[in-house]
Amino acid sequence: MASEQDSEEKQYSTSDNEGESMKKRPSQYQMFELSGRRAARRVREEPRTSRWSSRWRVGVAGAVACGLLLAACSSSTAKPTSKSSAASKVAVTIGYENNGADPSMVTVHNHYFQKELGSNVSLKLFTSGPTALSAIASGALQFMCGIGLPPVISAIARGVPLVVVWNQERYTTDAGIVVKQSSGITSLAGLAGKTIAIDTGSESSFELPSLLAQKGISLAAVHQLTMTPPEMESAWQTGQIQAATVWDPAFDYLIAHGGRVLATDASLPANATSFNVCVANTSFTSAHPSAAVDFVKAMQDGVRYMASNPSQAMKDMESEAGISASTAQSELKGYDIYDLADQVTETVLGKGSGVATAGTTQSLTNNWKELYKQGFITVPPPRDMAKYVDPVPAASALG
Repeated sequence: MASEQDSEEKQYSTSDNEGESMKKRPSQYQMFELSGRRAARRVREEPRTSRWSSRWRVGVAGAVACGLLLAACSSSTAKPTSKSSAASKVAVTIGYENNGADPSMVTVHNHYFQKELGSNVSLKLFTSGPTALSAIASGALQFMCGIGLPPVISAIARGVPLVVVWNQERYTTDAGIVVKQSSGITSLAGLAGKTIAIDTGSESSFELPSLLAQKGISLAAVHQLTMTPPEMESAWQTGQIQAATVWDPAFDYLIAHGGRVLATDASLPANATSFNVCVANTSFTSAHPSAAVDFVKAMQDGVRYMASNPSQAMKDMESEAGISASTAQSELKGYDIYDLADQVTETVLGKGSGVATAGTTQSLTNNWKELYKQGFITVPPPRDMAKYVDPVPAASALG
């Protein structure tokens, strides 16, 4: 596995100097490098791809090297299905990341994208957000699912023509701050002066200061140690770290190995929280609005199937995502899953003038403010964030 990943990273490198400079401090450029909010998972080999990378980040040049797209993701050609809609005549490429327990995995497994959009659909499994967002920017990718807010924000800041068309879920109890029970830390106040492991520049860079602020604690009161979630697990086992802010599956791992939960995303307000979302290339959706409607219908198909056939849906997620059914059940307890009707509510995408104050829009703004404050984004949030959230396809699908 190591040699395969090392080879991939070397392929993305442009110069030794660039690589060294990127190690010094996360920047806006690195923010664009972030993969989906909860993307990397330890999974078995699947027929869809030779093996999914267990790394949480890839080489920096991969974030802009669209020509290397096929080397960074695996492709799946849709199974032909008949559909007499105009969208079936449009070539559509849909990207997704392995989100584990998620209705999108059911949609992929049961070929709902092909059912709704027609036979001319290609699916691409991405192991990193950078290449996916670069493909959105180039027009090579029309839709992408399983993306967290930080990489979406960074892409918007870089001028990528995208819009959020579906909010998959909100993280509640499957992400947060964990400490070792043996550390003697029993509250957030006990973190003052302590070191906490964090995947710097990810959604955790918003969650940590937000959770601390709720108890009147400054971010400056803690020492941040940059680690990827897999590195946290190893460091936890060897006693190198006593505290971490992270998401599942690492979140669950730390708890199972002597961890105590101090706070979770469930305590974050709906207008400043963490989501997994699907984005679309605005140039494509402007030209083919019906395809966007069919896309959200396919997402709804997965949600509906999971609700009506929970046992089989668990098996589908087990097969597609490479996780056990018990793991899927455990992870789902930590999410608020959104269906089609939810999309147009104030909590999610909103509708009409309400988009500006909807949960997704406000969370984009509040995440952006914190990331800008910490220096991960070099431009302040736009005044009209609502233009990056589009509930119209969902509203049209509702009829």
